Amino acid sequence: MLDQEGPVIVGLLLAAGAGRRMGLPKALVDDWLVRSIEVLRTGGCDDVLVVLGAAADEARALLPVGQEVVVAGDWDEGMGASLRVGLGALGPGVEAAVVHLVDLPDVGADVVSRVVSTSSTAGSTAGSADVLARAAYAGVPGHPVFIGRDHWAGVIEAAVGDRGARGYLKTHDVRLVECGDLADGNDVDRR
Repeated sequence: MLDQEGPVIVGLLLAAGAGRRMGLPKALVDDWLVRSIEVLRTGGCDDVLVVLGAAADEARALLPVGQEVVVAGDWDEGMGASLRVGLGALGPGVEAAVVHLVDLPDVGADVVSRVVSTSSTAGSTAGSADVLARAAYAGVPGHPVFIGRDHWAGVIEAAVGDRGARGYLKTHDVRLVECGDLADGNDVDRR
């Protein structure tokens, strides 16, 4: 991904689930997929990688021309599969990933921007590669989650089932970035 100078931060959009409670894959709901890509780009990500799974062909047809995609073949295992595939697909020049979920339509670019700017200026001498941060809404941790490259192997190992990086994040120092003034951060499971 990306041939650019300096640290690269990539938005990793997880959009692979079947959306059983929704009645269709959330990647196919309204404009959520395209809107989420734009939220990540406008919020400060240098590029975006979309992870698809259920209804991957239909979802791919909704994407802008040239949008990078990876398909999680084991998407039905849960969010952990999507996260593993997405992090594993990021190139060596990527310093951090901003993990976002397609079913958070009220989370806008302002939230992503706050998480990215706070995380990439965390004061680490190693840049943002060793940073873990996440949006919080009234003190409750949520998405997006900023994961520096130094944590990817541990996250990939811990990402099983529908827990994603939750277990890994609980056992590491994670900077909470309060965003409750910008959004509620709740995922949408029903129309």
